[in-house]
Parts: sequence; structure tokens; C-alpha cells
Amino acid sequence: MICFALPTIDELGQRLGALCEAVGVRPDEALQVGRTVVATIIIVFVFVPVTALVLIYLERKVSAYIQDRLGPMRAGPKGILQTALDAVKLLLKEDIIPRDADRRLFTIAPILVFCPGVIVLATLPFGNGVWAADLNLGIVFMIAFSGLTVLGIILAGFASNNKWSLLGGLRAAAQMVSYEIPMGLAIVAVVLMAGDLKMSSIVQGQANHWYIWQYPVIGLLSFLIYFTAGIAEVNRTPFDIPEAESELVAGYHTEYSGMKFALFFLAEYVNTFVVCAIAATLFFGGWYFPFSDWIAEHAPAVGAIVNHPIASVVWFFAKVYGLIVVMMWIRWTYPRLRVDQLMSFCWKLLIPLGFINLFLAAIWIVVFE
Repeated sequence: MICFALPTIDELGQRLGALCEAVGVRPDEALQVGRTVVATIIIVFVFVPVTALVLIYLERKVSAYIQDRLGPMRAGPKGILQTALDAVKLLLKEDIIPRDADRRLFTIAPILVFCPGVIVLATLPFGNGVWAADLNLGIVFMIAFSGLTVLGIILAGFASNNKWSLLGGLRAAAQMVSYEIPMGLAIVAVVLMAGDLKMSSIVQGQANHWYIWQYPVIGLLSFLIYFTAGIAEVNRTPFDIPEAESELVAGYHTEYSGMKFALFFLAEYVNTFVVCAIAATLFFGGWYFPFSDWIAEHAPAVGAIVNHPIASVVWFFAKVYGLIVVMMWIRWTYPRLRVDQLMSFCWKLLIPLGFINLFLAAIWIVVFE
């Protein structure tokens, strides 16, 4: 029988200190890196799968309620196990690659679609001090990585060697690149209001007044532009032209099956969460309860409760899931736009509104602040 002696906490500390000294890194820096790595692992292997399962179940129930049906009911109480069973089914399905497809690109594409959303999650402030990495250029980092999703969609369409998939990929390129412009303009307007690119600083500037109402017209218009463009960015109805079932079979992921298809499906819900989380951070005060500082000043006992780190996580997720339900509500209410309508809406309405809003925000900052 072989026995292994586990090192004590002091021994682990000494070994970590020796390792840091050997590679020329300060222990506090190593601790920060370790914290980021652990948080990222938790996000990838725990948070992402659980969030996707919850959102898929929630969408099934929301759509059922809107259409006056019951939704999943048989697998577990109120059908709560249905999504988990579907996930197991996808894991067990055969992974089929078309004979004439580009095998390497065909395999890489779903990974490129899935990974950017997960990377962005690592920089989101989920609560007061609850984040994996609080970057000085946090919002720029998020915009940059969010834009990489379109590359995976184009590759999926091209690598499938299928005309429907290729048309879906090209539609996605046109749509996502176009709608990134008004989304970016809306975010720049918020950056002007906050005077900072750091996500935690943007949230801290909303301790008493959220930006959506702190700046009349500008805040609300910025949110509407951002949220509309965000729906288009995640390819959800009425902007789901890249995977229009009535026209393109299933669009860019027509030829995908098994776990590769599951990655596309998972990416849609992860990106939906990311879009709504950024909206909650930029416009709805992030982890802050409404009028948090005022409450803390006039009712310290209540303020201590609403501003507690655990409570801050609750407020953040309540805002995010509220926005997600609104996005689902829109999906199951409005019909799909035509391609020409979708592009005209972006270039003839959203982008001009975005520039006007940015101009008004700049004037407001110069004149009143």
C-alpha cells in the first residue's frame, strides 16, 4: 500500500514563495494570477454550463407562457430535467463531418464562436469585488473579443461546403459587422458619461443614479440602441437572418451535429447573457441597488444589507435575468425581418441615431459638467 503525505499550508506557502522568487514574480502578483486562473476555470466548467441550462429552460417556459402552452412538464418537476437530458443526448450523438467539408476549419469554427463569450465573462463584474479580472480597458477588451464571434460563423459556413451554410455565414458577416457600429456608438456615449473605461469604475459612478435616467434622453436612447444592436449581435429573432430556418435550412450550422452543434447552441445563450450583463453594468448600475449611497446615508442598517457583497451579486443577476426575459419576450412576439429590412434598419436608423446620441452626450458633458 502506497501512502502520500499531503503538504501543510505553511509548506505550500514556502514552495509558492520559492517558485515566485525563481521566476521573478512578487507573491501578491502570483496570488492575483492564481485567483484569475481559478475564477476562469469555475466560469468555464461550472458557470457557463449551468447558465446555459437555466436559460434554455427559462426560454422554453417563457415561450410557452406567451403562446398559451405548458412547455416541458414530464422530465422532472415542471420539466426541469428536460434541458439536462437534451444536453446528455447531444453529448452522445454521433459527430458527423461531411465528406467534402474542410475538416480542420469545420472543427475550429464552433470553438471560435464559443470562446469569445466565455473570455468576456471573465472580465464582467458580477458583484462588489466579484470578478476574475478588472481591466483598465475592460469595455474595450469586451468589444474586441465579442467581435471575434463572427469569424467562427463565417468559417462554419465556408467549411461546410454547403450553399445554405455559406449564405448563412455571409449574412452573419454583413449583419454582425453592421450592428457592431451602433452598439459601439452607444457604449462610447456611456464612456463619456463615466469618464472611464474600467467596468468597476463605470458601475461605481452609478451608486446613486443609474445612467439610464441620470442623463435625460441620452441614457435611455443609448440603452435602446445598445439593446437593439445586441439582439442582432446574438442572432436572435427578429434579427436571426443568418440561421433563417424557412430560407436556409439552419443557416451556418446546417451540417453540424452532436457536440459541435451544442457549442453553437451554448454560444448563443452565453452571448445573450453577456449582452444583458454588459447592459446591466453600463445602464442599470451593475451590482448597485437603486439609490444605494442615499440609503446607506439615511438608513445605515438597511444600507449595510443592500450594499453587502452577497446582496450585490443578487442585484446584478436580477437585472441581467430581467433583461434576458425582455429579450425572450421580443423573440417570441415579433416576426423575422427580411434581409433588406434588417440592413436598412441598421444603416438608415440605428447608426444615424447613434451618432446623434453621441453628439448630444458630448455636448452635455462639455456644457453641464
